[in-house]
Amino acid sequence: MNRRISMTKEAKKKQFRMQSLKRLEKVSRSGSYKKDKTIVHALYQYIVENKANTVMLYIPLGTEVNVHPLIQRLRKEKKLLYVPFMEGASFRLVKYRLPLKKKQFGIKEPNDSKQYRIKNIDIAIVPIVGVDTTHRRVGFGKGMYDRFYEKQNEYIKQTVFVARELCYSKEIITDDYDVKADMIITA
Repeated sequence: MNRRISMTKEAKKKQFRMQSLKRLEKVSRSGSYKKDKTIVHALYQYIVENKANTVMLYIPLGTEVNVHPLIQRLRKEKKLLYVPFMEGASFRLVKYRLPLKKKQFGIKEPNDSKQYRIKNIDIAIVPIVGVDTTHRRVGFGKGMYDRFYEKQNEYIKQTVFVARELCYSKEIITDDYDVKADMIITA
């Protein structure tokens, strides 16, 4: 007797995440410089077109788009740049400044700045592992961006997802609380 067992949405999401991470690791080993350069150029154009002055970025990990050249360029143009500062199961934003120190999960962060809630982020640039048909984010599985957006979503005008390669699920594997993109930029 052949019985078909259906996977739960959470199991499908976990499987999709694992497959996508393998794909991104493979893509990151060769040709990532050119892809990152293309994506950073597109991001810069998008920031200029939208007249964004306050930008949320991230400090990249190995499989994520290297946005350091974008950070350098935006700093020279005196844009307000903020990056995640890990706090427990989520993060808060701090002003980007040097030096960066390696912290939890191998993520580099600036020193803590005792700023209060930052309002009005023009553009938030968020790394992704993949997306589904709803354009909701599949990340690394820690839920940090989801918890952050739950509290700060009203202050973020636009969210741009970035990845070296688009890993896309034709099935809905995300939940309503997963972060949704206004724009997705890949190589």
